Formats: sequence, structure tokens, C-alpha cells
Amino acid sequence: MADLILGISAYYHDSAAALVADGVPVAAAQEERFTRKRHDPGFPSRAVRYCLAERGVSLDDVAAVAYYEDPALKFRRVLATYLGAAPHGAASFRESLPEWLSWKRDIVRTVHDNLAELRSGRVPEIHVRRHHESHAASAFFPSPYESAAVLCVDGVGEWATTTLWHGRGTRLEPLSEIRFPHSLGLLYSAFTYFCGFKVDSGEYKLMGLAPYGTPRYADLIREKLIDIKQDGSFRLDMRYFEYLAGRVMTGRSFERLFGGPRREPEAALTQREFDLAASVQAVTEEAVLGLARRARHVTGESRLCLAGGVALNCVANGKVVEERVFDDVWIQPAAGDAGGALGSALAVALERGAGRPHVGSGRDAMSGSLLGPSYGARETRAFLDGVGAVYTELDPRDTPGVVAGHLARGAITGWFQGRMEFGPRALGARSILGDPRDPDMQSAMNLKTKFRESFRPFAPSVLREDAKDYFELSQDSPYMLVVARVSPSQRLAVEEPAEGVSGLELLKVRRSTIPAVTHVDHSARVQTVSERDNPAYHRLLSAFRERTGCSVLVNTSFNVRGEPIVNSPRDAYTCFMRTNIDVLVLGDLLLEKKDQPAWRESEDWRAAIPLD
Repeated sequence: MADLILGISAYYHDSAAALVADGVPVAAAQEERFTRKRHDPGFPSRAVRYCLAERGVSLDDVAAVAYYEDPALKFRRVLATYLGAAPHGAASFRESLPEWLSWKRDIVRTVHDNLAELRSGRVPEIHVRRHHESHAASAFFPSPYESAAVLCVDGVGEWATTTLWHGRGTRLEPLSEIRFPHSLGLLYSAFTYFCGFKVDSGEYKLMGLAPYGTPRYADLIREKLIDIKQDGSFRLDMRYFEYLAGRVMTGRSFERLFGGPRREPEAALTQREFDLAASVQAVTEEAVLGLARRARHVTGESRLCLAGGVALNCVANGKVVEERVFDDVWIQPAAGDAGGALGSALAVALERGAGRPHVGSGRDAMSGSLLGPSYGARETRAFLDGVGAVYTELDPRDTPGVVAGHLARGAITGWFQGRMEFGPRALGARSILGDPRDPDMQSAMNLKTKFRESFRPFAPSVLREDAKDYFELSQDSPYMLVVARVSPSQRLAVEEPAEGVSGLELLKVRRSTIPAVTHVDHSARVQTVSERDNPAYHRLLSAFRERTGCSVLVNTSFNVRGEPIVNSPRDAYTCFMRTNIDVLVLGDLLLEKKDQPAWRESEDWRAAIPLD
């Protein structure tokens, strides 16, 4: 039997489990997908059960368990931070100390007990890895490279906030690190908080908001908040931040610097928020480019691997690619803390002698990030019959063409196929799709399907072989983690904004032949789709191209605002009936909204889903 390692990330946010067989990822999922609680921090019991079931094993068959960070080291950092900030933060310290003294400091015992409660066999030995080692392992070991520079940037793990590694073969060598409280991730989160969004959730909103503004605060940020050194390192001026005290990110000093109090959540956005977003995004891109150049210089490598929460900033990633700092860049699709479960498992597996058999094939080891659960046709039909749903079973050969026809006629389509994605992006397995040529599609999907803010951009999926016809992209972007500009050949020279048009009014200007996925700065968060990694989705895109001449689809995650991406057919059908999705495709089963029985719920479902 293969040497199986179970990886776990838990107790802070985005809990997850991953299973590695002889160094190859075979199953991985976030706990939120099962509990339906976004960013669920609890022990990933359902995700663990899934990983074991996917392989048909129990804990008796698992050689070791890996936990993604060192709790003892983290406790020392938390304690030192509170002592250093005293007497500020005393209330927060009193609240958190009992948890640390009772179970957080001895998380190995807590993980052991939680695993034992699953009653799935004996609990194997639990290995603790450091937070950034888990990120680095998740970035390098599944990558297609024999050797590479590895850069991990996030908020904070134990002490490290930014680390540089050199990956060669089956080894990772740590080279340098930047330590808390100096953190690029926490700088970005401070602006996320100040602009009225949730920390550890709303950072992607801030990134999407940035193109509506001008970076008029960027020099002020460089002057007062962050000192970016020539060697790529940086330091923050902690007089302007409040996160050392534990409860909030910013306070009075930040307010004075930026002309008033933070925006209240859900309040109207103003030009200040647009400009703040543009400014911190510009500085973040500058800092990431500096770190990337340093990584190239120190390692001498021509390839870069990225992980950590800041690696989900696809605009900054796009700058690294565009500037050609490296010849190739590979980004872990589950770059945040969920990916730490996979990284810790890989670190232990390779330490135990596993290899990287995929290297040399030109492919990564992530299976297109399709590592989650799948549901068969019999199981899906049984569910649909049980709720009285009306559906048509298509011949698999006809499914792409039939669905492409609905999309070409303007239908918003729920697309549910095969194994669920691991990571925050929907990649054509749990997606809501639309026609990118429709200028009204962006607002319709935001306001009536996703029930989210109108400014949020949508991403394009494009056939890999046609990507350069639509986007200025110098490499593949299979995981939707690189932003590129729409090709000049697709841009429109008409309908430029009138003088004085700014902010959300820019949404009304049509900029390209694919307006639904073209952001206000002509950018797009691109997913290149290959037949090798996602054949079902590739067939659909090919059928859409054959019908319309367009190789692109709007691709957004199959969920509503505040809800995790759907996991099961039940989740998908519920979302379909609650929203204005017109067509639902579950494998080869097709449902049209107009044919379904009336949908009734005893309570307002929107009130039960907290806003993100």
C-alpha cells in the first residue's frame, strides 16, 4: 500500500484536510464546503472523512498526520506581542488566554482527540511543521519544476510573514525571512478593514475595487506606513496600526493620516475608498516585485513558486509575470491557509522518502486542483427525484453543445461537474457561467445571481490554445491566479468615459468584445483551460466557440455572497432555486428553471447567511 500522509490545517480560518499518497496529492477539501460556514475555522472532521473515503482507507492505513504550524512557537509570539503592547490590548489578551492555556498551546493533543472522535482507527503519529514551511512545500513540491525560487507572503504564521526558499529536487532550503509585525499581508488587511470590509475575507474586494480609483495615497503610504528597501525587504511603522493590541487593525492615527474615520461596513463607497484601494494595491505590487527580484538574485533560478495569502493577489502576480522577473511562475491554487494542510502533508511525505514523479512531465501534481468530492449520476438522480425536480438526461456526447446553446442565448448556467476544486477559485467544476459578449451579464450576475456588490469583476475562462487571441498573457494561468490585460485586438475604441465620469459610473463604459469579463482598466483574471486538466470544461468552451466564434466564458464561483462554493447536488440545486440562474447542469442532467416546482422556504435564507 502507498505511504499515506494526512495533512490538517485548523482552528484559525479556512480549515482543511489533504491526503498524499507516496508524495502525490490524491484528495483535499476545505471544511467550509461541508459545513456551509464560510471560512470555517473548526477541526475539519468532514474534510478528513472525505479524504479517507476518497481513497477507501481508514486512519489505520495512514502512516502519519501533519499539522500545518507550530503551536508552541505561535503561542510565544502571541505572548510576546501582548507583553510588548501592554497595557494596550489587555482586554483582548484576557479573552484569548484561556483558549491558549486550555487547548491551543497543546494543539497536537487537540488534533489527536478530534481524530480519535472520528472512530476511524488508531490515530497515527502527529508531526508539526512550521506555517511558512507548509506554504513553501505546497508551492514547490507539486510544481512542475526540478528547482525553483520559492516565495511565501502572508499575514503571519508563527513569527514569519515573508519567507524565501530554494527548492531543489525533494528539498527546500530556507534562505531568509521577514518577521511579525512587519507584514505585507497585514498592511493590505489594514486597508481592507479601513475600507469597511472583513479581514481574512474582503481582501479580494479591495483588489477588485482598486481599478476604480487613482493611487493618490501611494506616496503617503510609502512615506508613513511602509519602508521598502532596495533588497526587497520592508518595515512597517507600527505607530499607525492597532493589530498588536489584538482587536482592530487601525485606529485614530490611521484616521488622521487618511482624512477621517473608516468606512462602516455596507455603507456607500466613496472616492476615498476607490483611491485607498488603488494606492495600497500599487504599493503591494511594488513590494511583491521587489521580493521577486530579490528571489531571482539570491537563488539564480529562472522559475518562481508562490504561496501564502498574498499569492492570491492575482494583480500582483500578473505584474511579476508581465515584468518577466522570472521565465515561469507557478502559484499554488490553494495558496492560503487551506493549502497549508496539503503543504504539511507533502513536507512529511518527502521527508519520509517520497519522490516527485510528475517532475519532467511538464505538468504539476495538482490534477487541475480537482481534488474534492464527486457525485455519480445515480446519486444525483435520486436526490432530484426526491425533491420533485424536473430534468433531462442528455447523451454525454450532446451535453457540451446543448449547454453552449443555452449560454449563447443568454442563459446564466450553473455548471456542476466531477470533483470539486480545492482552493478559493471555481475552475469549471463548481461554476456559474455566462456569455462574456453580453454587456449586461456582469450586472445581472452580480446583483441578481450572486447578490453581491455591483463593482465586483468576473473572471474569464478561455481555451488554452486561444488565450493569446484575447489576453496579453505570456504563460498559462490554469488556476485563475494571474491578471492580464485584454488584447488590443479585442478592445473597443469607442465609448470612452466622459469627462468627470469616475467611480462606479465607469462600469457603464463598454471596453471590449468581451465586456462582461473586462474590468475598468482593461484587465481580467484569466483562467486558461486545457483539455488535459479539465476535459469536460474544455469540451464546453470548444462547443461555445463552435457556436459563437468566442472561446471565452464568464466563470464565477457557484455560490451566493457569504456562502461557500457548493459541494453537493443538494447545494447546487438549492442555489439554483434561490437565484436567477436559468439552467443547471449536474453531470449530464439538465434542469431549466421554468420547469421546476415552486421553491418554498420557511425562513428568509439570505438572513441566515452572514455577509462576507
